[in-house]
Amino acid sequence: MAVSKKELEFNKNEDTMRMRISDMERKLEKIHLGGGKKRIEKHHAKGKMTARERIEALIDPNTETLEIGAFVGEDMYQEYGGCPSGGVVIKIGYVSGRQCIIVANDATVKAGAWFPITGKKNLRAQEIAMENHLPIIYLVDSAGVFLPLQDEIFPDKEHFGRIFRNNAVMSAQGITQIAAVMGSCVAGGAYLPIMSDESLIVNKTGTIFLAGSYLVKAAIGESIDNETLGGATTHTAVSGVCDYKSENDAECLATIRDLMDKIGAKEKAGFDRAESAPPELKEREIYGLFPEDRAKPYDMRQIVKRIVDNSEFTEYKKDYGKTILCGYARIDGWSVGIVANQRQVVKNAKGEMQFGGVIYTDTADKAARFIMVCNQKNIPLVFLQDVSGFMVGSKSEHAGIIKDGAKMVSAMSNSVVPKFTIILGNSYGAGNYAMCGKAYDPRLIVSWPTAELAVMSGASAAKTLAQIEVASLKRRGEEVDEVKQKEIYDKIKARYDAQISPYYSAARLWVDAIIDPLETRKVISMGIEMANHKKSDQRYNVGAVQT
Repeated sequence: MAVSKKELEFNKNEDTMRMRISDMERKLEKIHLGGGKKRIEKHHAKGKMTARERIEALIDPNTETLEIGAFVGEDMYQEYGGCPSGGVVIKIGYVSGRQCIIVANDATVKAGAWFPITGKKNLRAQEIAMENHLPIIYLVDSAGVFLPLQDEIFPDKEHFGRIFRNNAVMSAQGITQIAAVMGSCVAGGAYLPIMSDESLIVNKTGTIFLAGSYLVKAAIGESIDNETLGGATTHTAVSGVCDYKSENDAECLATIRDLMDKIGAKEKAGFDRAESAPPELKEREIYGLFPEDRAKPYDMRQIVKRIVDNSEFTEYKKDYGKTILCGYARIDGWSVGIVANQRQVVKNAKGEMQFGGVIYTDTADKAARFIMVCNQKNIPLVFLQDVSGFMVGSKSEHAGIIKDGAKMVSAMSNSVVPKFTIILGNSYGAGNYAMCGKAYDPRLIVSWPTAELAVMSGASAAKTLAQIEVASLKRRGEEVDEVKQKEIYDKIKARYDAQISPYYSAARLWVDAIIDPLETRKVISMGIEMANHKKSDQRYNVGAVQT
């Protein structure tokens, strides 16, 4: 039986997506080893669990988790031996039935020292906790600031000190903070567990002090060992710094579970949730529906219907502004408003066929109005990004694309309902902004392995930059033939392609995670559940948005 062209394309797309997912999983396997097998063995020899083992033992069995920033630090700090996962593991999960966020230093990576990206990742965890009133648990095992890079982590507003400022702010806001000292906790880092609501320390392995024994000897001439200076007995029986003493990691984690079990309930945000139902259409078909060629059109509705409950999508202004889809659905029972780019055939000024999720004046106006309605109805927003940017040219400029684009950005920026962003494919230029990129405070922002984040596509950027470089060479009187031009173009494109990779973005925490498309429902559902912990203290001001 002959296979149709459509089936062949579906199979090709599916194979490409599976390869991308397989590549992602291989990278994760390596990352999960932290500082490597030898360092893990040394860690175990001290009677300590690794960061990931501690989290696994702490969370409720057979429950969902979402790791934040697994790819942070990827291919960074190579001159220092690298920094897998930024030297800290962060997961959203459930402890004693309560959703929380867990931050665990990975002492197999440079003794858990803080690189600049480690600070950024820790601050992201605290940001999630504050935005969503989510309990936060710190599993501390860190040597403190990574001294060779101290100037990039110590003094600025978003550096190391911001952690302790956030401790104080969260405490004032009534956000539960529990800290367990399960290894080193030194210098300024010693304030983190003590600025939490309750602190635990593990006997013989946990230590807390502003300065260790060597520095004390050098500074004031006192000879003392680290255990006497700041061990578990000292801080639970003498100084009173810590609240609970545990004999080992397992006992410490069990005590945390017991503490979490006693937390009282607080007012919710009131997001609507019905009984969950799976999509009627097969989720796995997303693999074949999403095009391997990012220049090809496809129907985003078919993607949406494989994400939402019962594959039911009530579309808003279906026949107007067709390059953005807006509508209502449920995801794992939660009511959501979806704003999604529709990559379809368009014509440029020369009449040539082009493809891409381009935002026009009508689509921007439609999206802005839909965002306002969702805010009025207290419905969380989900943005599905595959956007090339705003339409350019005289026709769009004369129609007021800047005005309507500003209206969409303003409506989205002033949103008081939580926003969640999934980057499927392109995320270029101002399109990234209008569709709730990282700068616009999505509660979570994740990408599929097919995502690209950049000012423009690799080919467009390379062509532009190559033209500039060729012109510069010619002005200096150099001969630039076609071979030389191609060499310049290929070199620039290779560099640019590396920078638009989703892994480049994830390494720098421009996205919280790279996920298998089949995890999209889970991410959105867990995200809305955590957002439901905090009722907004603001009303949506429609007057703040141009009409």
